[in-house]
Amino acid sequence: MDRLRESRSGGDNRSLAGTVLITIDSLRADALSGTGAGEHAPTLTGLRDRGTTFENAFAHGNWTPFSFPSIMSSRPVFERSRSIGLPESPTLAETLSGAGITTAGINAANGFLTDHWGYDRGFREFDALLGEDNGVYSKYLSAHPTVQGWVQLVGTAARRAGKRAQGAITSAADGNLGPGTPGVISSESPRGTRGSTAGDARAAAVGARARSFVDRVEEPFFVWIHYMDAHTPYLPAPRHVTAVTGDRVGIVRALRAHARTGLGLEVDAGTLGRLRQLYRAAIRGIDASVRNVLDGLAARGLRDRTSIIVAGDHGEEFQEHGHLAHYPKLYEELIHVPLIVDHPDGLSQRAAPAVGLDAIAPTICAGMGVDSPPEFEGRSLDRAIRSGETVAEQPVVSVTVRGGKVTQQPIPRRLDEGELLASARTQEWAYIYHTDSGRRELYRRSVDPAERENVYAEHAGTETVGRLHRAVSEHVDRLGGIEEANERGPPSGVATRLKALGYK
Repeated sequence: MDRLRESRSGGDNRSLAGTVLITIDSLRADALSGTGAGEHAPTLTGLRDRGTTFENAFAHGNWTPFSFPSIMSSRPVFERSRSIGLPESPTLAETLSGAGITTAGINAANGFLTDHWGYDRGFREFDALLGEDNGVYSKYLSAHPTVQGWVQLVGTAARRAGKRAQGAITSAADGNLGPGTPGVISSESPRGTRGSTAGDARAAAVGARARSFVDRVEEPFFVWIHYMDAHTPYLPAPRHVTAVTGDRVGIVRALRAHARTGLGLEVDAGTLGRLRQLYRAAIRGIDASVRNVLDGLAARGLRDRTSIIVAGDHGEEFQEHGHLAHYPKLYEELIHVPLIVDHPDGLSQRAAPAVGLDAIAPTICAGMGVDSPPEFEGRSLDRAIRSGETVAEQPVVSVTVRGGKVTQQPIPRRLDEGELLASARTQEWAYIYHTDSGRRELYRRSVDPAERENVYAEHAGTETVGRLHRAVSEHVDRLGGIEEANERGPPSGVATRLKALGYK
């Protein structure tokens, strides 16, 4: 570990007022470490510089339903069931609540993280921000974040078009016409003249809900906050795009940029550049929301006694391996994620050994002075955070399920809906095994961080490959659980409406 400064205080583990776990959907590792990260994420990179950054942290799946069981229960997806959802074993929130800690969970309308899948278990307060519409169509959209995002994006464009039309009618009646006149909302309007997009409003709503909790909670407390704004389609407010790039991407350009994203098709360099801009600007909106929560802690004198943990639940692809978003793959851009712990008694340091997100739950328990249940499989990182103890590296295993083609819709959610792919990662190596075809891939991360050159043939039969394959095989052998009935598809009316939008 690269230890940059000493512990900020001398308190013990039980001195914490609380812990805030911030998970950010689709957050790549380089989003908080690459060039210019401080410009679009000043708050989050500030936490990085204050705390412990685990430079080789890996998600246990390529998308939310495959990754989150490890975060909230420190157990792998599919271990006890062939479908997604939390296992029956104790959750982080249940463990903390049982120790007398006040808990709250705030999820920005990701339907995979709702009570339907067990993610409300153990939380005294739980808000999925799904709104008051409990109709079948609304529930279906909430369970399909990409579809939901498209509906929001198209709805935003429609609302703006309506406002333009209404503004033009009003202006004509007043004898004023053209962009820039009163009542007209133009794609060329100056900064600050247009309202927030649906995505920006969502980030603000999450922050406001979390701020309300920290403004009134009694210690000790735990709050989990999940942001969706870095999930495709990206819907940042124009002011965030301007702040990040000095330019703006209007709603029509955003629609064009996202059209191929939703279909998983190739895009040109200009479109890819606009998508990256939108992604960074969306992170800036999250950053502002996080700042609001931290300000709330500071106002109550709790900031310096609260541990802040930031993690991406998985990454995001920008054509590194031929696609966009997060289709069923296990490459660097989807599995390597940020993991930052800003603990009041912790060191400011960089930790290089590989760690999995299943370490989050036991680390939070240790930090709060609570014993982890024996069902937690991850290893606590608390001593590494507080004393700089070197983490004993073990391969981190991740899984995905791939259908007949990578872009198959809907993306497989069950173990029996396609081919299981499993990977094992260390600081130095990435190994991917296709369980049906037997195909194997090996990448040396230190010299090929983009994972472009498969060097398996050169290293087949070595101790390194043997160790990585054993980790994968042992993990795969555990999966399957109890066979259960297939999930029912959406009602016919919902299916018809989604088909009209281009989804199956």
